[in-house]
Amino acid sequence: MRVGHVQFSPILGDLEGNRNQVRRLIESAPAADLLVLPELANSGYRFPGKEEARECAESAQDGPFVRLLQELAAARGAILVSGLCEREGDRLYNSAVLVTPAGEVRLYRKNHLFLDEKDLFEPGNLGLPVFEAGGVRIGILICFDWQFPEAWRVLALEGVEIVCHPSNLVLPGLAQRAVPIHALLNRLFVVTANRIGTERDLTFTGNSIIVSPRGEVLWSASHDREEVGIVEIDPAVARDKSVTARNDLLADRRPELYGAITER
Repeated sequence: MRVGHVQFSPILGDLEGNRNQVRRLIESAPAADLLVLPELANSGYRFPGKEEARECAESAQDGPFVRLLQELAAARGAILVSGLCEREGDRLYNSAVLVTPAGEVRLYRKNHLFLDEKDLFEPGNLGLPVFEAGGVRIGILICFDWQFPEAWRVLALEGVEIVCHPSNLVLPGLAQRAVPIHALLNRLFVVTANRIGTERDLTFTGNSIIVSPRGEVLWSASHDREEVGIVEIDPAVARDKSVTARNDLLADRRPELYGAITER
């Protein structure tokens, strides 16, 4: 399976321009089975306020950005995962959509909101769903979700093989160091698709990475250039949770000891 990231710089508030960028990048990308785009790829990130975010938000089912992803997924025969500024009724979400070549749309909403996102978006209300697509089990986390090991472990327990991680990372080097550890501790493939550029007071760190279940960085992008990075993986490797001949990463857990994790 060929998986990859699309690293670029969405322009805040330029919805048509961002669609054009995504079309250009995906149409010119090498063949892939799965491509991951950054967080809020349709809209840009650093909104001055909620009204500006609302003007950029669209439906996760039939908005123009999702329709574009459906078109591109069908044309390229690829699963596409992308961040989306989503509107449902009066509520806004920092979301990600998974679009299959058949046009199916699946949805994840960011559970752990970062900094001023709390003033714009509702916390995710869809849990940690697992998506079956292309013969693999895929989970999604968005940017700051990386800080919460509980989310990674839940996805591993649910049999996820690939975690797609659309991001707008601004804390230099932190996620890029931690994500390989999460991959190793849970035996997962991870595609972190970060963005580049500067918006208002934030500079995004690029360095998108693709990581193996052994914590190996299979691909690392630059910190400031538009890039598409693709590697070939065997998702079956993520199904092997053995540590030694007598130890299994999940079977050796002792949940009766871990109750404090879910207590406030």
